[in-house]
This record gives sequence, structure tokens and C-alpha cells, in this order.
Amino acid sequence: MANPQIDRFTPMFPIAGAAELAEMHPQTLRQYDRIGLVVPQRTRGNTRRYSLHDVSQLQTIARLSAEGLSLEGIRRVLQLEDRVRDLEDQVHDLERALAQERMQRPERRVFAAGSAGAAVTLKRGTRTKRNADVMVWQPGVVWKSE
Repeated sequence: MANPQIDRFTPMFPIAGAAELAEMHPQTLRQYDRIGLVVPQRTRGNTRRYSLHDVSQLQTIARLSAEGLSLEGIRRVLQLEDRVRDLEDQVHDLERALAQERMQRPERRVFAAGSAGAAVTLKRGTRTKRNADVMVWQPGVVWKSE
């Protein structure tokens, strides 16, 4: 049997363990589950299992609550943090795809942004005609003038 991959979203902790890690009462975790603030996964026996991500969110809730935010405000902060994390993952994936494309297609073309914002193809080694234009370049490559 293959070892399952464990990450920060893997449900591992029963409610008592998660409550201890988050320094909260188990009843508080039950309340947060009821209102949908932190919803742990469930086992086949319907018991709660919290992940490291859930515990981190519980700690964030405690901190934000101590700073005076309402539960609805905390819900919104958590949603925004999740959205930022998703966008960071997407940027990382795009950067990886771009790096692979650069490795597979070293003959790519050179472009500049025209004054109206349109992309303009340039011959290698040529400069843009206006100082306000921006040329895209590849670090470490020397372009020879023709």
C-alpha cells in the first residue's frame, strides 16, 4: 500500500488535540464548526478531524478576536487569506510554466510595448524608437546590433 501524502490540509487531530494546539476549549471549536467558520473533515464515524491548516485558522481567529474583530469580520479575513493563498499558488504555477517554456523555446521573439500599449515585434539587437517604450529582455543574453 502506498504512503498517503501528508500536507497541511490532511485531517489528523481529534477535537481535543486541535483545541489544545489552538489553546481553546473544545466547545468553542464545535461552535465554530456549527457556524461554518472552521469546518473540519469528518471520519466515517462522523467525528471531527482537524488539519494543521484548521489549527492555524483557529489561532488566527483567537488573535483577531482578541484584536476586537467580530466573527463575521474574522470570516471575511479568512476568506481573503485563502484567496491570496490560491492566487499565490496560481502565480507559482504560471512562473513554473514560463520557466519551462523558456527552456524549451530559446528562439523566442523579442517584443516591446508601443506608446499605445500594443506589443510590437522587434528584430534581435534593435532598439525601440521612443524612450517611453519598454523592451522585454532576457537576462544574461547579449543582443548584437545589425
